[in-house]
Formats: sequence, C-alpha cells, structure tokens
Amino acid sequence: MGSYDVVVVGGGHNALVAAAYLARAGRSVLVLEKLDHVGGAAVSEHVFPGVGARLSRYSYLVSLLPDRIASDLGLRVELRSRAASSYTPAGNLLVERAPGAVTAASFRALTGSDAEFERWQRWYADLAALARALAPTLLEPLVPREHARIRVDAVARARLWEQVFERPLGVTLEELFADDVVRGVVATDALIGTHASLHDLKANRCFLYHVIGNGTGEWKVPVGGMGAVTAELLRAAREAGAEVVTGAEVSRVDADGEHAEVEFDGRTAGARFVLSGVAPRVLDSLRGKEERPVAEGSQVKVNMLLRRLPEVRGGVDPELAFAGTLHLGESYSQLEAAYRESAAGRVPSAPPAEVYCHTLTDPSILSGEPAEQGWHTLTLFGLHTPAALFEQGGEALRDRLVDRYLAALNEHLEEPLQECLAQDAEGRPCLEARSPLDLEAELGLLRGNIFHDELRWPFAEDEEEVGRWGVETDVPNLFVCGAGARRGGGVSGIGGHNAAMAVLERWGARSRGPS
Repeated sequence: MGSYDVVVVGGGHNALVAAAYLARAGRSVLVLEKLDHVGGAAVSEHVFPGVGARLSRYSYLVSLLPDRIASDLGLRVELRSRAASSYTPAGNLLVERAPGAVTAASFRALTGSDAEFERWQRWYADLAALARALAPTLLEPLVPREHARIRVDAVARARLWEQVFERPLGVTLEELFADDVVRGVVATDALIGTHASLHDLKANRCFLYHVIGNGTGEWKVPVGGMGAVTAELLRAAREAGAEVVTGAEVSRVDADGEHAEVEFDGRTAGARFVLSGVAPRVLDSLRGKEERPVAEGSQVKVNMLLRRLPEVRGGVDPELAFAGTLHLGESYSQLEAAYRESAAGRVPSAPPAEVYCHTLTDPSILSGEPAEQGWHTLTLFGLHTPAALFEQGGEALRDRLVDRYLAALNEHLEEPLQECLAQDAEGRPCLEARSPLDLEAELGLLRGNIFHDELRWPFAEDEEEVGRWGVETDVPNLFVCGAGARRGGGVSGIGGHNAAMAVLERWGARSRGPS
C-alpha cells in the first residue's frame, strides 16, 4: 500500500477534521473507514423506503463545532437557530431561544411569582460567561485546573466554579431553584448519553459540554442534516489532498514511537504517525493490548416522519412546542427516579425523553411528496436506558419503550401521534428506534456510548498533562483523534483539530532534532 506521513483509523467527523488540517499542512494522509461511508454518527440517510426524507439518523444537532474550525477548513455549513429553546408540557413551561416576556409569563404561571425566572436568568448569564471563558481553550494545549478556574472566576459570579466543577449539579440545582420542573429543564443537559445521578460529578461534566459549545452553548440545526456537515468535511479533506478509503476494516495497529504500520483487508500501510478515531478500547484491541472497560451508553433514539404536527394541549402552537426541545418525564424528581430504576436493572416506569422537529427549522431534508405536503420529521431521544437493559430485553424491550414514549407524548396531544405518522412505500409506519446495542452493531460504538468513554474535564488534571493536547497515548507517534480524546464527545471536530496540532507539533520537534 505504501507509506504515508499520517494514517487515520476511522472516518468519523473528527477523523476528517484531522485529515483536512494535516493535508493542508502538506502531509500525506490516508483515512481508513470500515463502513461504506464516512461520518460515523454524523450522517443523513433515507431511513424509510420510498419516502423523500433524509434524516439525521444518529446525531442531529450541532453546538460544539467551533467557528474557528469551520473558518480554517472553509466549511460551507449553515447552522440555524431554532424558534424556541424548550417546552415542558407537564408544567406548560415555554422557554424562548432568547428568554423574554413570553418566557417570564410562562414561569410566572408555573410558579406563581417572578422569582424563579429571575434565578433562571442569573444562572444562565453565569453559564454564558463561563462558556465565553472556556470555549477558546478547547482548541489550545491543556491548561492546569487552577488556570481554568482563574479564567472562570474573572468573568462569573463568585460561586460558579464550585457549583459547576466541585460539587454535584443536583446539589446546586436544589439550592438555586425551588420548582421541580424548572430544576429538571436545567438538569437534562447533564444526562444526554450519560447514565448518572445528578448527585454524581459525571453529570456535571456532561452538563459542561452541553452549555459551552462555541462560546454560546446554543444547539443549532445543520441545514441539510448532519450529512451536510460530513459532506463538507469530506470535501475539505479530499481537496486538501487526503486519501479517504471506505470499506477498509483495520485489523492491526503497530506504533513504536518512530514508525507505525496499519493493517487492513490484507494490506499494510506504513506511517510516521497514526491517529485513532475509534473508541479507546477498540484501539486497545487493534494493538493487541488488554482492553479497558467502557462506560455504558444510555440512550434510545426514535426517528419518525409525520404527515402533520399534532395539536398540543395547553394552547401552545405546535410549531413552537416541537421546534425546540420538548421534555417528557424530565422533572428533577422524575429524572432521579428513572436513574435509580435503571441503575437497579429495571426499565424506568416513566422513561424520560426529549423530542424535537428538524423540519420546522430546516425543511430542505424533505423532497417529493413530503416537501410538497409539508410533512415533518420528529426525533425522540430517550434518557436513562443503559445498554445492559437491552442485553436481556433486546428488540422487544426497545419496542415496549417506544410504546411508553408515545403514550407519554400522547397525554399532551389533542390526537394520538400514531394518527399523524406517515407510511413508507410498503405501508409501514415511518418510525424506527435504535438502542445502545444497535449503535454498537451499526457504528462500532461500544456499549452504544456516544462519547466513546467517560467525559473528562477540559483542562489538565495532573501536572504531566499540562501543555499537552489531550490526545496522547503511551506511544509518541500514536494519538487519539475521536470522541475518546479529552475534550472529545459530541459533533465538534475538536478532537480532530487537537490531534492534528499534536502531530504537527511533534513533527516540528522531530525536524529540529535534539538541542
């Protein structure tokens, strides 16, 4: 196969970011992807046969992708704001994208005063300051924890560092907010894909990454779907000169600090550096090392196509209710109860979930009859459904969960959602569900963990890490570029950028030689 400066194992969005940066720097780059397409979870697909709808099948919103990466690589991607931030039908709580009079009135109707909304505004003003302080550091070498604290303390209220980084988020929410629904609306960002109690700092780390994206924390809709993001990254990598090969399953990775080899499909490619876009435990296997444990993935994804949006009880316009994040069973107490049940190996009696409609913000993913008739997609993301639950229940459990989700949603609708579902070319309802084990089988995400492993703080946690990029392994010419990197997780490209910077930095050191 020949030799390259860099071989990238895996073709997810982070791998493409790394390949684009390195090829633009003049390095020869080979990307190897075992599937027949690149993008990993950031893809758009015709899920329902014979229907003109390209759904963001797995990941579906973008927050963490920095403007700097988009600018550096010349990405032509449009990210649109949603008309609303969230709607919680159980409390009839509507939160505008920029909370104002409507949000204030909604809080007042729920709680009987303006005090809770005022607390909400102070909290999110603090988080906005935190995001502006920390987001730029995600594309820089790791700073010590204390340096990160100084940056946050310089722009936010005195106790924010303690509230976000040092004590469980649940304790903070119990202190800050009086209403159970309001606490839950804040808390959901701490549990997306993370199986944890709100009294566990795992939830804090998840929360942090959900509120600091691109310095604003706003979750935006990619026009054209997630596949449009991947298509632009692929274009940027190939135009820069990277070679991208799909249908190429890697079976071995060897690296000794100076040279490396990657074996795939009976062929071998030599390299100076190898970047791994696969989960850390998968890389262990490819290296013949003892495989480390991996954290449970914990989500169910349900994709639907509707002929029309159902009317919502409570008088809220469905185009507002579904444009943002509609919360089901996500009050603070319900979230904690669902965690306790699922941690004990039981399916939550009231499984929490959130629902959102892509086509209210971007109808371009529809064509043919769906576009002409104004159909809509609907995405449901279920929480606290760890992979272990499905080892015994399998598809039957997944189907039962879908029934529970629809029943919970129907409690807040004027008509059953089932009556709004479109049908595919074979007369079947346009609805599909994916469990953590489905993600493992289809995407190679072990245990369905969308972050590849436990999320970690975006700063150095020991002196040895300071000044590094958070992508290093035990071998100097082998780096992690995927979601398993420190400051990985989410569709961000940050792991890919940082791995590319680590290679170029190491390359420069090698070129200079010993001093």
